[in-house]
Amino acid sequence: MTDYNAPIQDMQFVIDEIAGIDSISNLPGFEDATPDLVEAVLEQAGVLANEVFSPLNQSGDEHGTRIENGAVVSPPGYAEAYRQFVDNGWQGIGKSTAIDGQGLPFLVHSAVAEMWYGSNMALALCPLLTSGAIEAIEQHAPADLQGLYLPHMISGEWSGTMNLTEPQAGTDLAAIKTRAERDGDRYRIRGQKIYITWGEHQMSDNIVHLVLARLPDAPEGVKGISLFLVPKYLANVDGSRGERNDLKVVSVESKLGIHSSPTCVMSYGDNDGAVGFLVGEEHNGLACMFTMMNNARLEVGMQGVAISERAYQRAVAFAKERVQGIARGHTERSTIIHHPDVRRMLMQMRAITEAGRALAFYASGQTDLAHHAESETDCAAHQRRVDLIIPIVKGWCTEMAQEATSLGVQVHGGMGFVEETGAAQHMRDARILTIYEGTTGIQALDLMGRKMLRDKGQAMSELIAEMKTLPADLGAVGGDVAALADSLAPALESLAEATAWYLQNVAEDPDLGSAVGVDYMMMAGNVVCAWLMGKAALAAQRHIDAGSSDLFYGHKIKTALFFAEHILPRSAGQLQMVKAGSASVMAIDADVF
Repeated sequence: MTDYNAPIQDMQFVIDEIAGIDSISNLPGFEDATPDLVEAVLEQAGVLANEVFSPLNQSGDEHGTRIENGAVVSPPGYAEAYRQFVDNGWQGIGKSTAIDGQGLPFLVHSAVAEMWYGSNMALALCPLLTSGAIEAIEQHAPADLQGLYLPHMISGEWSGTMNLTEPQAGTDLAAIKTRAERDGDRYRIRGQKIYITWGEHQMSDNIVHLVLARLPDAPEGVKGISLFLVPKYLANVDGSRGERNDLKVVSVESKLGIHSSPTCVMSYGDNDGAVGFLVGEEHNGLACMFTMMNNARLEVGMQGVAISERAYQRAVAFAKERVQGIARGHTERSTIIHHPDVRRMLMQMRAITEAGRALAFYASGQTDLAHHAESETDCAAHQRRVDLIIPIVKGWCTEMAQEATSLGVQVHGGMGFVEETGAAQHMRDARILTIYEGTTGIQALDLMGRKMLRDKGQAMSELIAEMKTLPADLGAVGGDVAALADSLAPALESLAEATAWYLQNVAEDPDLGSAVGVDYMMMAGNVVCAWLMGKAALAAQRHIDAGSSDLFYGHKIKTALFFAEHILPRSAGQLQMVKAGSASVMAIDADVF
C-alpha cells in the first residue's frame, strides 16, 4: 500500500492560477516570495511530510496517548518528528519578520500546512494551535508579554493552545465559570477546561495556554469574558523558562479518532492559583480569542482538504491493486479501478479534494491581500471577502471530507472496515473536523447572521457579481471548458435567488437562519467551488493552448467538468431546501421527540 505523497503540482497550480501568488508577492513584505522560493519550500515541506510525519500516522493511531506521572506520553517517534519540524523553522513560515517569522505569505503557509495535516493530522494539530496562539498574542498582548513568549513560540520551542470549553459551557461561552482574580499586574486563574488539544505533552519545552475566564466584577454573558496567557512554565525576565505554574492535566479523552493527539482536561489553580497575564482588555477576551478562532477555522477547513487527499490517494492505490470481476472490454479478472462505479467514487473524491483546495487556498490568498494591500479600500474589500468565505471554507471542506473519507472506505470494500488498510482511520480522524472550532451549524449561523445580515448581503452580492462574469469566458473557449458554463450559470442564479429570498424573509422568521443555514452554506460552497474549478479549467486550457503536453492540464479540465455535472447540481435541490424555510423543521414539539 502506498503512503501519502504531497500533491505538489496541484498545489503549485492553485497557488499560481487561483489564489494569485503573483499579486501577493508584489505586496510590501512579500518580495522574497518568488516562484523559485515557493517551489523550493513546497518540495522541502513534502519531504518532511512524506518521510517524517507520514510514517508515524498509523502507528501513532494504534499507540494513542496516556498519562504517566502527571505528564502525557506521546507515541514513539513523535517528539523526534516534532524536533525536526522545529529545527527546520517551519512554525514561523507564515509569520511576520517583525516577530522573527520567515515573512512568507499565509497562502504558502496554507500549502505546507495541508501537507502536515495530510501526512499526520493528529501530530500537526500541535503547530496549528501554536500558530493561532501566536496570532492572538501578536495582535492583542502588550509588548512586554510578546517579547517574553513570541520568540519561543515562533521557533516552535514553546507550543500554544486555546482554552474555551468547560463541562457546562461548550458553544455557549456565556456559561464559563473559570475565575480570574487580580493580583498586582498579574491574575490568578482557577477553573477547569475540557477538550484542550495538545494541552499537555513533552514535545516542546513549554506550553502557552490562552484561557478564557471571568473576573469577579465582570458583567453577565459573553461581554464579561477576559483572555489570559497562562503558561505551563512562567518566563523569566530574560525570556528563559522559569518556575512551574499551578496547572495540570487531569485526564486525556478516549476518542473516535485523532488518537495520537492528546485531548486534555486541564485544571488551573488547584493550589495558589495559576498565574495568568491579561491579553487585550478586561471583559473583551472573546473578541481577542476570535482572532485565534478565525485562524483555526480556516486551518480546519484545510484539514478537511488534506484528509480527503490522503483518503483519495489510498483509495486509488488500492483500486489499482485489488482484482475483482471482469470489467467491460477485458477478458480476464480486472483491477477494480476499471469498473465504472469505482471510477465514479474516485472521481468524486478527486473533485471534492481539488475543489476544496481551490477554495481554501483562495481564502488564504484573500487573507494576505486583506492584510497587505496598499490601499485601505482594497484591504477592506478583501477583508469582507475573507469574513464571508471563512465559514464556507470551514463548513464545506469539513462536511465534504466526511463524504470523501466514507467513499474511501467504500472503495476498499470489506478491507475498508479493517484497520489494517488505514481507510477507517481517515474516516475516524475526519469526523472531528465538523465539530471543533465551531460545528457546521455554528459556521452556518456565522454566515447567515454575523456575515450576511450585518452587511445586508453586500459581501455575498459582490461575490456573486464577480462569479457571474465567468460563464461568458468559459463559453468563449469551446469544448469541455464551455460545457462548464452550462452548469455554472444556472447555479449562480440559484445562489442569487436563495440569498435574496433569505434576506427578504428572515425578519419574519427568527428560526430561518438556523433552520436553513447549513443548506445555504453548502449551496454556497458548491457554487463557489464550481466557480474556482471553472477558473482552473480556463487556466489549464491556456497552458494547453500554449503548447503544453502535460496531461495534468487536461485532467484539471475533466475534473472540473465532473464537479459541474455530478456535484454542482446539488445546488438546485439546496435552493428548494432553503426556500422551504423553518416550518417543517420546527413543526414537531420538542417534548414529542
